Amino acid sequence: MNKTKITMGVLLLPALLAGCKGGVTSGDDKIIEKPDIQINNGMITPEVLVAFGRINEILPSADGKTIAFTLAYESIEENKANAEIYRMNADGSEVKRLTTSAGSEGNLRWLDNGESIAYIGLDPETKTPQIFSISIDGENIKKLSSVENGVDCFEFSPDGKMVIYGSNIKPYNENEALFEGLPKTTGRVVNDLMYKHWDEWVSEIPHPFLATFDGLSVGEGTDIMKDEPFECPMKPFSGAESFAWAPDSKSLVYVSRKATGKDYAFSTNSDLYLYDIAHKTTTNLTEGNPGYDTDPKFSPDGNTLAWLSMKTAGYESDKKRLMVMDMKTKTKRDLTENIDRWPEGIAWAPSGKKIFYNGYDGGTEPIFKIDVATCQLDTVAKGQWDYESVCPVSEDKVIALRHSMSRPNEICMADGKQTSDISKVNDELISKLKMGKVEKHLVPTSDGKEMTAWVILPPDFDPNKKYPALLYCQGGPQQAVSQFWSYRWNFMIMAAHGYVVIAPNRRGTPGFGEEWNAQISGDYGGQNMKDYLAATDYIASQPYVDKDHIGAVGASYGGFSVYWLAGHNDGRFAALIAHAGMFNLESQYLETEEMFFVNHDFGGPFWDANNATAQQTYANSPHRFVNNWTAPILVTVGEKDYRILASQGMQAFNAAKMHGLECEMLVFPDENHWVIKPQNAILWQRTFFNFLDKYLKPGTTPSYSKLTKGEADSTGKEEKK
Repeated sequence: MNKTKITMGVLLLPALLAGCKGGVTSGDDKIIEKPDIQINNGMITPEVLVAFGRINEILPSADGKTIAFTLAYESIEENKANAEIYRMNADGSEVKRLTTSAGSEGNLRWLDNGESIAYIGLDPETKTPQIFSISIDGENIKKLSSVENGVDCFEFSPDGKMVIYGSNIKPYNENEALFEGLPKTTGRVVNDLMYKHWDEWVSEIPHPFLATFDGLSVGEGTDIMKDEPFECPMKPFSGAESFAWAPDSKSLVYVSRKATGKDYAFSTNSDLYLYDIAHKTTTNLTEGNPGYDTDPKFSPDGNTLAWLSMKTAGYESDKKRLMVMDMKTKTKRDLTENIDRWPEGIAWAPSGKKIFYNGYDGGTEPIFKIDVATCQLDTVAKGQWDYESVCPVSEDKVIALRHSMSRPNEICMADGKQTSDISKVNDELISKLKMGKVEKHLVPTSDGKEMTAWVILPPDFDPNKKYPALLYCQGGPQQAVSQFWSYRWNFMIMAAHGYVVIAPNRRGTPGFGEEWNAQISGDYGGQNMKDYLAATDYIASQPYVDKDHIGAVGASYGGFSVYWLAGHNDGRFAALIAHAGMFNLESQYLETEEMFFVNHDFGGPFWDANNATAQQTYANSPHRFVNNWTAPILVTVGEKDYRILASQGMQAFNAAKMHGLECEMLVFPDENHWVIKPQNAILWQRTFFNFLDKYLKPGTTPSYSKLTKGEADSTGKEEKK
């Protein structure tokens, strides 16, 4: 299920490091360092994926001469990741590690005119996340906050005298008397929806606290939403981007969806609220817009506020509009009204005359800049890349992160003419690996259109050989199949195992216009499935593909796609893998937590007999077509997944087993919608390829049926660290 750009960001780095807490971990754990990994014949293995360094956060200094960033590594032995703070010159020289701790650091902010960096780290005494600072030479660590429930995220005021931070509170519990004298009870009393969210039972909610800062410590915080039972930042993924200080430090804007229970579950109506510091008053700036309003950013002079907005109620994948508001007159304009693409992240140029943003376009994610007065759009960086975390350092130059299907994030500089990498964290590791070639293909669809698809070829590709192939089915359903780098759905490791991969931008993927993106809603089992079959037939027609040994794989909506294709493929697929997929749409409608998604995309509840869209959706539920299933299937689920419950996959496995099919299931009791923990991720990859090899490579030994000596040595080295 789609969580817009933030989800893809998390897919690029395990959620141990995601969210506004900066991924803090126990201070008693072993410090994780760069792993020593052995490469055998250039092969990408699950252990190699774990060994990549992961840059997740960048922060240029005000003068653009220095860059602070976080770099994380995973440990197989410790079964977790750890992010540390680094800094370097803007040309990539003088890289220096600033922190060495067992707990991850994040939420970087410059302090003291660039002489120190504030961040969230773990207090070793209270085991709570707090605000710390460290000088740029890596010395003089200070704890700045002592908030009882910890600090989730923060932003200092421009004058440096105040800080707004997020911290959890316990909402009022009208059933508290029932629990008196029962300290060991595990029961929960539920009387409304949204009692659980993503991967947690909701027992706390984040609130924004305003506090003074004297340069040495954060004062006692004041809850600026006191007695309001609403979230800020919003769960499950929002952080410091939910706050925007006015340049004069006299006011700030925060984001909140002021609804609870059933209303919250069916709503995407978040708004921007202006809080006046002196008068302690709050004004709703976006009242009347029923969709998401997020990511507020003040212009450098404070006269204009920019933000991202969706206009349709309950539609989480609506077109994102780049809005601006004159703060004196409160008049609003949509800068992207005539642009059939939309931003994913925004940042003001120093002059305040232009706004930079990254956004999907034709299967990639370039950087653009738009003139606030004229709406003229220019491209700053493009190519076969995805860009994110765009940070302007001049009117024409930005520092950003970029990645592709061939490598993870590195820090780069772009000025509209050329783009060059600044960091080289993974160059040495990548130089030892054999990578597959990524090609862009235009696939004809059943309705006479052209669909952009990425084809990834195995290393040492020989066009005269026959290779098994995989159809990759994207989740979301409205997430782009762009140049993303994933540590689970990684195309390079699939290619390294001898598979040709086709990854189509079927109907519902952004980057091809609003009509293409929106078409999928209410049409599950419709045109987007025809797009998948067209992509399958296209790759099967290539002379280097063994058309009798093609598999289909995917997660979330991609898992739904696999289940649906299992009953509608006319023998195209010889093996199928679905992770966290929707199988029974009627039960999915009632099992998920964010009801706005299923209500919009399914068309409504299954009991509404007069709703033609909803009835079409449920008529296309994969569970209705199990009788047509013929191919072996692997199902994988996480039992902490409250977005798509593990029971959906268990139903599919049970149905396949009772139907007499060869099938397997991999269950993770401690994972959510993703597979995050390093050892679980390795087990998932091994199971993934063993299953595919068994059915798509007849007569060969599955990749991980018996570890080779080299792989054992590699794992052993990691475990000894």
